Amino acid sequence: MSVQAGDPLEPFYFEHEEQEICGKLVPPITESFQEDYPTVVDRFFTRYYYFKGDAPYQVLYHSNRICLICLAPEHPALAQGISSVNFDIGNVDRSQNVVKGKGKKGGMILQAESTLALLTTANGGTYKVPSCIRGKLVEVNTAIVEEPKLLEQLPEGAGYFAILLPKIENCDAIKASLLTQEQYEERLKTKNEGLPQIESTEDHTQNKNKEVLA
Repeated sequence: MSVQAGDPLEPFYFEHEEQEICGKLVPPITESFQEDYPTVVDRFFTRYYYFKGDAPYQVLYHSNRICLICLAPEHPALAQGISSVNFDIGNVDRSQNVVKGKGKKGGMILQAESTLALLTTANGGTYKVPSCIRGKLVEVNTAIVEEPKLLEQLPEGAGYFAILLPKIENCDAIKASLLTQEQYEERLKTKNEGLPQIESTEDHTQNKNKEVLA
């Protein structure tokens, strides 16, 4: 690694020193660097999607049931520029949510269509960010209130709106109500080609509920 003269971090740069174990030289750790190493999302989460109108949202579903609610990469607000995020939605302030203990007692119970936050864009547009799933609100990401641009800058999963925890018995139904990565890409392809679109996530959920009631 080239080091500039007078670099104050020079003492901390990695310098490989040959080591031998059982008669074999130990290669430097820089040789094991994998540029395309899977991301945290790739390794630990499953991607699902929810549409509110034409605006897509991403649900990152962890194996322990924790769900991160995010903007999908194709959400129009990202192209328009994000101006502000507010968890005070009028009748309640989601940022005042408080949970206690391992059971996350006291958290607000939200439905998929419940408004989680209000997002405004640089051109004056407003989006009501939905909860996307039915579950208990564990926490909201107040950092994006202070710096809304983080939603445009942070890597996938880091710029989440909130963490929700669904009940175990509801998990299968929740997954079935959302779009998989493949279904999401197919919907985007259909939209871009100007073909009749498949039903929205909201319609999909309502139809599933009707089937259950029937």
